[in-house]
Amino acid sequence: MRIALAQLNPLIGDLIGNAKKIKEHCRDIANQGAELILTPELSLWGYPPRDLLLNPSLLQQQDQILKDFAIDLAEKELELGLLIGIAELAPDSQLPRLFNSIALIQKGSCKVVARKQLLPTYDVFDEKRYFRPAKSSSVLNFNFNSKQSKIGITICEDLWVEEEIQGQRIKGTNPVEQFLSAKINLLINLSASPFGYSKDSLREKLAAKAAKKLNCPVIYLNQVGANDELIFDGASFVIKPTGKIVFSLSRCTESLCIWDSTIPDKHPIPALVPSEEKVFRALVLGVKDYAAKCNFKSALIGLSGGIDSALVATIATAALGSNNISSILMPSPWSSKESVEDAHSLAKRLEIETSTISIDNLMRSFDCALENTLGEFPKNTAAENLQSRIRGTLLMAIANQQKHLLLSTGNKSELAVGYCTLYGDMNGGLSVIGDLYKTSVFELCKWIDSEESYECRKSMGLKADGELIGCRIRTKAPSAELRPDQVDSDSLPDYKILDPILKALIEERSNSKELIKKGYEITVIKKVQTLLKNSEFKRRQAPPSLKVSPQAFGSGWRIPIAAKK
Repeated sequence: MRIALAQLNPLIGDLIGNAKKIKEHCRDIANQGAELILTPELSLWGYPPRDLLLNPSLLQQQDQILKDFAIDLAEKELELGLLIGIAELAPDSQLPRLFNSIALIQKGSCKVVARKQLLPTYDVFDEKRYFRPAKSSSVLNFNFNSKQSKIGITICEDLWVEEEIQGQRIKGTNPVEQFLSAKINLLINLSASPFGYSKDSLREKLAAKAAKKLNCPVIYLNQVGANDELIFDGASFVIKPTGKIVFSLSRCTESLCIWDSTIPDKHPIPALVPSEEKVFRALVLGVKDYAAKCNFKSALIGLSGGIDSALVATIATAALGSNNISSILMPSPWSSKESVEDAHSLAKRLEIETSTISIDNLMRSFDCALENTLGEFPKNTAAENLQSRIRGTLLMAIANQQKHLLLSTGNKSELAVGYCTLYGDMNGGLSVIGDLYKTSVFELCKWIDSEESYECRKSMGLKADGELIGCRIRTKAPSAELRPDQVDSDSLPDYKILDPILKALIEERSNSKELIKKGYEITVIKKVQTLLKNSEFKRRQAPPSLKVSPQAFGSGWRIPIAAKK
């Protein structure tokens, strides 16, 4: 068979626009002799549609689109089959009222051929709010030009059934094993699987296990693009019964390619990509799509001369182009000469626009305005937060006036322990590195400044050689410069100690005893635990953070604010 894999980047809720894109792909691919075109999970809606699925008018619109789709393909004499992801309305009024389904459009008709069985409700997923599970797997007897193939169809989580590979799995049936007696010729998995540090290797292992078990090729097709905080990296592939990948699509880009099952070993396989490049490309895609899908053409960044804002500026420049990035320096009396120089040097290397607003006078004005009420000038944390809030207010004003997307530059370590200021440095429409620990920020910046990144940088329109972040930015002691000679380690444990503790608490849900066994001091553990708990109210008010780790703050983090400390 000649099967087309459409690795699509949909706009959530734009059923008409998504259908138009799929139709165009059908016309393009039919001319190349394709027999069947595959699209990802819920491809007509975009994933995750969340409460848009509860909108009756959208469900009615979907029905009309599918009818028109079938007629349109028939009138254009496109005989190929199309597998499209839909939300299927159940025939009764019991809740939930939908199935997460796949429909086959072919020869003027549209019929449901598969329904999702395993519905994830962990982390960012909440599918049982909308869908009911199917009871069994589906085999599609696909006919084309008098040839018949028996195709098993699974939807995303239905492939995630190997507990020894995953470490855990959803309780329930095993959709893959249900195909054993059917003797299928091909297994297809249509997915919308978000990016994660090691997600791609897990997908490949699961697909390889299924291919060997069923003794047939497996096609894994994934959505691409970013929707809110979730990034979908694509990276679709075909794997042989031996477990070898024989065909793959590009990472983080929309793609349409044909896999010919008669020549399975003659397709190019991309080279292995360093983990830092995977994260960098994912974050660039996250910013690019968030801006485009929210109708922003440009972004604004507050440049401090520190490593966090330097990384965000680099990602934003790669995503939107240097002409669409504006940066503001806002030195205070405590800003070092070196930081101001570093910020200007970075802007020059990235070729982005920069302006400077001194906040000395504004700080004095706030001090004087508050003196009558407080009986003294603000001091300690109140004074430090005022400095951050003055900057945040200026950035929001500029973003409003010039219609920029303001990008927040805080990292995950800061968000975790509350080393950030509400209505100050937390201001913004998107937190770019809010799921990167501080040590990960250093590691990613080191890679960006290495020769290993040159080809990637070149492909994104960045300076293709030499340093981008800069050695001085990468090696200086982290500091918010909130007072003379202040550094982060005055308030926090060193990041090399803090970050492993945070990762254990956030991603592994470790307790004090487990951390003590790892060699951490109980006083440090208790301090970090207290900071993490007491900062929940800040995180609830933070902008969405692009998710790259197994456990990010955001829709998959559901800790009460008012809880026992």
